[in-house]
Amino acid sequence: MAKCCNNGCNNHNKASLLHEIMSLNFAINDLVLYLDTHPTDSRAINMHNEYSEKVISLTEQYQNLYGPLTVNFSSETWDWIDEPWPWERGAY
Repeated sequence: MAKCCNNGCNNHNKASLLHEIMSLNFAINDLVLYLDTHPTDSRAINMHNEYSEKVISLTEQYQNLYGPLTVNFSSETWDWIDEPWPWERGAY
């Protein structure tokens, strides 16, 4: 994890937000697999809906603060390719 430099940087917040997005996406994928075999489980459906709404909100928040996570996010610049990508070591 990138260390915070204690002078206004927000690497820790960036890393935490990215970690939460990744965790929610993992949980959503897991719930989808479960729901494929248990399509009437209302608790799992509610969890899927809750996590999906939260990941959409957090992804939008992340992208507004730090730039796009995917190519589907509009941007006024294309300089996001100059930073480490989320899966590259040191990006989180």
